[in-house]
Amino acid sequence: MSQQVRAAVFRPDDDRIEAAVELLDSLGATPVADPMLAVEPTDSTPEPAEFVVLTSKTGVELLDEAGWTPGDAVLCCIGPATAGAAREAGWTVDRVPDEYTSAGLVEHLAPDVDGKTVEVARSDHGSQVLLVGLRDAGADVHETVLYRLVRPEGSGKSAVMAADGDLEAALFTSSLTVEHFLEAAAERGIREEAIAGLNRAVVGAIGAPTRETAASHGIDVDVVPDEATFEALACDVVEMAAPTYHE
Repeated sequence: MSQQVRAAVFRPDDDRIEAAVELLDSLGATPVADPMLAVEPTDSTPEPAEFVVLTSKTGVELLDEAGWTPGDAVLCCIGPATAGAAREAGWTVDRVPDEYTSAGLVEHLAPDVDGKTVEVARSDHGSQVLLVGLRDAGADVHETVLYRLVRPEGSGKSAVMAADGDLEAALFTSSLTVEHFLEAAAERGIREEAIAGLNRAVVGAIGAPTRETAASHGIDVDVVPDEATFEALACDVVEMAAPTYHE
């Protein structure tokens, strides 16, 4: 039964992990909350530009707290969560790509940015795909690091559970969550056992880049949702994991 699906979730230890736990509960799974990301703000704000690109809800919230506004810039958000946060801040969101990835943003903006200034404001772990793609499209691109993503002290209980065969599902929401999970496992001397445990479970990745990172470390990914949102990821993973554990 789905109640037996113990699902590890690695979102930052704020309202995102709380919402993830609530959602997994509502789907009949047993959430294993193991935050793998902590946010360290840099207190930087974007430079003036014709286009401003934001790639996370966290970035929006930090800029809103700092009193920043997009002004006359064309505001581009990578996906619905970022766009929703921007609208909550009272900003007008001008552009959201059909595909919620760096490559999707490049494809969406490329026809319009030749000769334009583009400010990309994000974490210190942003994909180079976005910067290179926009520059190749003729844009004058500048990047501002709004925050650093670090691994919280004490993270890794899910790695122990995976190694012990006590995890039925894992939901990775970025390449960094994969890397931090493996670092936490390595610290405990159980990296290979944790990977083996994941490969006996149902592993979900929020998008292709996360799947590729997992695969490069020997982790088999079973689920990549059609829409790159946590809700879609959780629903698909629990649905796949639940039948495996029927009695």
